[in-house]
This record gives sequence, structure tokens and C-alpha cells, in this order.
Amino acid sequence: MDLHYEMQGKGHPVVLIHGGGADLREWNFLAPLLAKHYKVVAVDARGIGQSPTPKNEVNYVEDVLYFIDELKFDMATIIGHSLGGQVATEFSLAHPERVANLVLIAPALSGFKGYTEFEHIMEKVMGAAPEVDKMMEVMLHSPLYQVVIDRPQKDLAVQMLRDQFQRGLEEPLFKMVWPDPPAIARLNELSIKTLFIIGEKDLNENFVAAEHFRKVPKIKFSKIPNADHMLTLTHAEALNQEITAFMEE
Repeated sequence: MDLHYEMQGKGHPVVLIHGGGADLREWNFLAPLLAKHYKVVAVDARGIGQSPTPKNEVNYVEDVLYFIDELKFDMATIIGHSLGGQVATEFSLAHPERVANLVLIAPALSGFKGYTEFEHIMEKVMGAAPEVDKMMEVMLHSPLYQVVIDRPQKDLAVQMLRDQFQRGLEEPLFKMVWPDPPAIARLNELSIKTLFIIGEKDLNENFVAAEHFRKVPKIKFSKIPNADHMLTLTHAEALNQEITAFMEE
């Protein structure tokens, strides 16, 4: 196993897939709550955190299969945030027999063309490169972080961003490979019981993307009050209640 991960708790396995601009530490507040009832595993994606950097390209969807095979999980609940939600969605479409429940927290959606505000934010972030402090200032003052920037969890958000920006500037770029056709064209085929969670202060385009998920046959939607895109950091208690109730249904 070359992917770095942390495990806690006992029982049914729950795999946590972090979002962009973060690593497995984004689950520091939610994982211990879920671990009271489940075996919770948070993993650093390849090229992030303490996992190795891929040489040319990476298939994060197949990395999830590799990971749960290595841990000998026949089935697991998959929870993904942001880009991790995109990975979780694609994995559930490709390997539904390995997914007991699917929880998507403000997920990205492959094939969705409406991420204009996010793309604008990232253009400004990359325009500030290679000055890491300036890159972080742009990101932290974007709508994605409008709630967390005034919360105690800001320190962890800053640390994860700094680590990722610094690593991205120092190491070779790699390409992310996704299944074809993209998930947006196949959501009606997603047979897994699914929970979709989003913060009420997230980007409007993420709510537009969320409408596509209404094609999923067995899906429940939940909106977390006073939460931005980084609700995994600021609203762990609320997420735990939603996820636990969903899994116990």
C-alpha cells in the first residue's frame, strides 16, 4: 500500500475522500464522530499530503478500488467532498457492487460545464503564483471560504492550502484521468442509496450542478445552514447527524 491513510473505529467501513486544496486532515473533525459507530478510513489522494506523486497521470477512481482492495473491504460507504465527491460518484458508477452507501458533500460533477466562478477563482490563484502567500490570500478571500475564514478551523484550512500550493509548485504536474462518458451523462444509472449535502453559502454554480443529481433514483438532499464550501471543517456535528441518520435508515 503506497497511499497514506489513517484509520479509527470499528464496524462497517467508511472511506473518506478529501476535496481539492485539502488532504485527509480535512476530516479531523468529522472522522472521530463517525468512528464512534463505524470503521473510518481517511486517505491522502495520490500526489497530495503524504501519498506519493504520480509520474505522469493518475486515475483517482481506480485508486479507490486499489485502496479498498488492499484493505480487504468487500463493500464500504464512500464519502467524498468537492473533488472527492466527483471521485466518489465516478467510483460508484464504475463499481456499484463495492459501495454500500454514497455520501456526496458539495461534490464536483464531471462533465458539468458551468463552473465559471470557480474557474475564475483558480485563474486568479494561479495568476499569483509562485508567491504562495498571495495564492492563499486569493483563495481564502473567495466565496469558497467565506464562513471558515472567521472560524477557529481557519488555521487548518490555511495549513492544508499552503502545503498543497507549495507541493504543486515544487513537483512536476500530473494529469487526472476520468472515465468516459462523464458522470453527468450517467447519473440515472447510479443505483446506490445516496445522500447529497451542500452548504447554503456555497457557490451558486454548485447548486446548479446539484440539480443534475436529481436524476439519481435513490437520493436524499440536505442543506446545512450558514456553511460554505468547506463545511467539512466548520460543521462536523451537523454532517455527522445527517450521515449517521442516513446510514441507519
